[in-house]
Amino acid sequence: MILAIETSCDDTCAALLSIDGALRSSIRSSQAELHERFGGVVPEVASRRHLELVEPVVREALREADASLDDVTLVAATQGPGLIGALLVGLTAARAIAYARDLPFAPVDHLHGHVAAVALAPEPAEPPFCCLLASGGHSLLLDVPAHGRLDVLGGTLDDAAGEAFDKGARLLGLPHPGGPALEELARGGDPHAFRFPRPLAGRPGCDLSFSGLKTALMLRVRDIADDLPQHRADLAASYQCAIVDSLCDRAMRAVAASGRDVFSVVGGVAANGALRTALTDACAARGVRLALVPPALCVDNAAMIALAARHVEPLAPADYLSLDAYARSPLLSGRAIA
Repeated sequence: MILAIETSCDDTCAALLSIDGALRSSIRSSQAELHERFGGVVPEVASRRHLELVEPVVREALREADASLDDVTLVAATQGPGLIGALLVGLTAARAIAYARDLPFAPVDHLHGHVAAVALAPEPAEPPFCCLLASGGHSLLLDVPAHGRLDVLGGTLDDAAGEAFDKGARLLGLPHPGGPALEELARGGDPHAFRFPRPLAGRPGCDLSFSGLKTALMLRVRDIADDLPQHRADLAASYQCAIVDSLCDRAMRAVAASGRDVFSVVGGVAANGALRTALTDACAARGVRLALVPPALCVDNAAMIALAARHVEPLAPADYLSLDAYARSPLLSGRAIA
């Protein structure tokens, strides 16, 4: 059985996965309320809270799986990318458990974890497939030719889609976390009430851009500041529509470039209902099968880390004690991620 720990940002997570891929438990403790007063995640606060939560979260994962550490044959944890202090808590805890029991350890890249979550979709997808990874820190279009390998077809030139959602929510006076709050507000608005740009629309390639879109919302909010309350829902709906349109346009370009007939979307933004609906329609129109991960597994979780660990070469105790966390994935230094 695989025990996995995930602490890359502000969620303390642990999961148990059978070697055959059956999910036995997945526990996630969110710090959203803790960071709401600051309007975003404070790294030092997140790290200290992880220290308090990692042991009880692991214990709860074991209890839910009706298992003990004696049943664990492999320990895994997120090595990066993420907040260094937060990552070190989970990485250190996982290595300590593994070392104390003379178990192998699998360091997992967070990006691989998100893509591996496709295996838990209601209709799981196996490689090869094409994938959009959209989160607060990353926006990537990927070709997945095999387990443990990702080829980058395109990425954001500036800001991630999740950051665009969060910063847009802040401009509209919404609480943290901004993405879900903006989606909720947008449900009562008209997505065609305001015109926002679709960055890179019609241009070749699969790259993305969202900084100009954020600026457009900032300027619109400034222009109608006196009447903002009565237009907030329409602004949210129109802004969300622009992000979704941009993601769908580039996603379908990636499908065409890869030649794949299966597509998936993963990462925190993949839980957005408007995006899921738009991609469902776009894929259906092109005869492409869409594999949607359950919303609860789109956000950071340890189940995806356990799934990815199955395709990582395990390290012996002598090799993993010196491992360090990393803030930016070294896998993104080139166009291939393997």
